Amino acid sequence: MGTTYSKDERTFLKQIGNHIRGFRIKANLSQEKLSFACDLDRTYIGSVERGERNISILNLRKIAKALQVKLTDLLNI
Repeated sequence: MGTTYSKDERTFLKQIGNHIRGFRIKANLSQEKLSFACDLDRTYIGSVERGERNISILNLRKIAKALQVKLTDLLNI
């Protein structure tokens, strides 16, 4: 059973995902390397970057640590 998001919510998830992708590329990391660094599956990272996942705050914290940025930097869109 999937969750249905409003257009505004989908846009927000895509913005967060694009922001994470930007930090990952700036850090010169592949999705696979980032996934190893934060102990998340590579397909999960990809779906986050595409805005397909409503990422939990704990996973967002893992990603921020792996990218060596502040959690607030990931949310500052």
